[in-house]
Amino acid sequence: MSTGTEVEVKKERKFKFRTPHTYALLFIVLIVAALASYVVPAGEFERSFNEEVERTLVVPGSYASVESNTIGPFELVKAIPRGMAAGSTIIFYIFLVGGAFGIIRATGAIEAGIGKIVVKLADRERLIIPISMLLFSIGGFTIGWAEESIIFVPIGIAIARAMGFDAITGTAMISCGAASGFFGGMLNPFTVGVAQSIAELPLFSGMAFRAVAYVFFLAFGMWYVIRYATAVKKDPKNSVMYEIEEQVKKEEKELNLTSEEIPELNIRHILVFAVLFGGILINIYGVFEWGWYLTELGSSFIAIGIISGLVGGLSLNKTFESFVVGAKALTFGALIVGFARAILVLLEDGRIIDTLINGMVSILGSLPSVITVIGMYAFQIVLNFFIPSGSGQAVTTMPIMVPLADLVGITRQVAVLAYQYGDGITNSIIPTSAALMGYLAIAGIPYEKWFKFIWRLIVGWILIALVFLVIATLTGLQ
Repeated sequence: MSTGTEVEVKKERKFKFRTPHTYALLFIVLIVAALASYVVPAGEFERSFNEEVERTLVVPGSYASVESNTIGPFELVKAIPRGMAAGSTIIFYIFLVGGAFGIIRATGAIEAGIGKIVVKLADRERLIIPISMLLFSIGGFTIGWAEESIIFVPIGIAIARAMGFDAITGTAMISCGAASGFFGGMLNPFTVGVAQSIAELPLFSGMAFRAVAYVFFLAFGMWYVIRYATAVKKDPKNSVMYEIEEQVKKEEKELNLTSEEIPELNIRHILVFAVLFGGILINIYGVFEWGWYLTELGSSFIAIGIISGLVGGLSLNKTFESFVVGAKALTFGALIVGFARAILVLLEDGRIIDTLINGMVSILGSLPSVITVIGMYAFQIVLNFFIPSGSGQAVTTMPIMVPLADLVGITRQVAVLAYQYGDGITNSIIPTSAALMGYLAIAGIPYEKWFKFIWRLIVGWILIALVFLVIATLTGLQ
């Protein structure tokens, strides 16, 4: 006979909330985007090519209603393979990087190198976090590193785990470092450079103000990641992905990769690292001098992987077997990029993005200057979910925001700052960010676990940016 207590327990179990699977969460967003096409009026801005900045820009005041294009059930499903096609470059980049690191891992070089680092940093392991974040932030604010820093994630995770941290720590010390530099943006050509060109401001003007804000962003990020890593090292159960970390340890034990059996660093391992870091230097030069992007970088990693396998002592068959193993391990995360891009496909098909932009601009134009800036900032944060591309968001919104700033007495520099922070900060949490999905794919971190770790950091960054925006508005930043 059941007691009242047993009934209560059964009810608790029945109604216990479970975090949606990552793909389920994205599919729910897809459904919402499709339903919005039935509710939100369709409309579009006119766009024209501006020869000075060599970009197609929105024509302010040109918004007009257009015929609606509602999204049916089959169009909803069809958006997923279309999203896969739209995101194919980064999807295949993830597979190729994963395959290359699968080969490098098979040579034993990663384990041997990590073992050496751990010995050198004995009792000083927390230094690796601020040092890594500083270095990657420099890449973020100079050349706009985002997807390009994905390649370092496996190394970061290997170092973090060897030091008693977890995959979240290893990913954060790379991605959050690059992110703080990206949206700090003193010399970021893809965000600040594009936005200032459209706003007809001197390129990279206001750098000193941005640099001060960047220091605060980076310092807060370092404190946050170090605090989390320290808690995990003290008690592994403090990790937001404790169960996954335990499973990884079990698998590595089965593969004889325990700390007691880490191989000694030898000449073949050193040659593998020479190939890896030499290849990365070539990639960086290629980005700067030859205009390389993901296709070229992915091609480079095929070469890096094959050469590493050969100099690392693997047979040709073993090299490509390891490539397949490395690529296969990232299938779950790589395909998420396609689901995320499918959301944008639906919003574009439904012709409702411009309607949302026009509605927000109409509201912001009637508010006091400080409130208007806060509203512009909030608007850019929301829009970033739908247009996560920094340059894409700039060319869409800046032609509208600049006249609005002139109208309400806000400097154009402040309008650029509101866009810059609104565009960049949430890239580390929104599921439509290709860079974030790439990080998580490489790291094997479920989105819901990352969200649980990162949301407080994002809130902190948002508030810091808000303070600097208010200061910029009150001081009339030029």
